[in-house]
Amino acid sequence: MAGSSHGHTPAAWTGVVIAFIGFCVAGAFMVMDQPAGFWAGMGLVILGGIVGAVMRSMGMGQPKSNHAVPARAES
Repeated sequence: MAGSSHGHTPAAWTGVVIAFIGFCVAGAFMVMDQPAGFWAGMGLVILGGIVGAVMRSMGMGQPKSNHAVPARAES
């Protein structure tokens, strides 16, 4: 995947960072036995996906034309 720059975009990084923070928040509140905080963290995880999708639609993601199809070797 290194050759296709998979995920090396502002949209991908922003979405993943927000989702990671949400997982950390949810995990901490789960250990502290606080359901409201857990669900707030899960909301952050969903928000990360939404922010990533919105940023991708704004042109900050990887363009679809960069996905090269490998050439088949003829035998």
